[in-house]
Amino acid sequence: MLCTMKIRDATDDDWPAIWAFMRRIVAEGETFSWDRDIGEQAARAIWYAGPPARTVVAVDDVDRVVGTAVTGPNHGGPAAHVATASFMVDPSRSGHGAGRALGERVLELARADGYRAMQFNAVVETNTRAVGLWRSLGFDVLTTVPEAFHHPVHGYVGLHIMHRLL
Repeated sequence: MLCTMKIRDATDDDWPAIWAFMRRIVAEGETFSWDRDIGEQAARAIWYAGPPARTVVAVDDVDRVVGTAVTGPNHGGPAAHVATASFMVDPSRSGHGAGRALGERVLELARADGYRAMQFNAVVETNTRAVGLWRSLGFDVLTTVPEAFHHPVHGYVGLHIMHRLL
């Protein structure tokens, strides 16, 4: 069942809720290319990077944080006009619309910030729900880097580089 999702800027008070599902997602090692044992301070520094990056959260109808995203420039200098983003949704809330709401909002923010395109550098090919969502939001797989991700269940699998113009 889809719930009403509100997307808003993340606050310091949101971090404990984010970290509660982030640490599980990263430790499982199936969808994120971070060290599986990343510490809380290191994760927070990445996720709350500060301007020009933006961190947002998806909250449900009772203001519970159910997902989060961070977006900003993919590279600097003459490539800073291409945005990137990373997303995490509480696995217990998967399938309720948080990922789509976050994706749509991040695209809006990127357009408003003057980016010309968005590129995802590392979408695990076995993460079929995410790949399907990004395709439905207009992203194409530009290439797949073979065996670039060591999945704990499937072994070495590819990482998609996905892109769309804004």
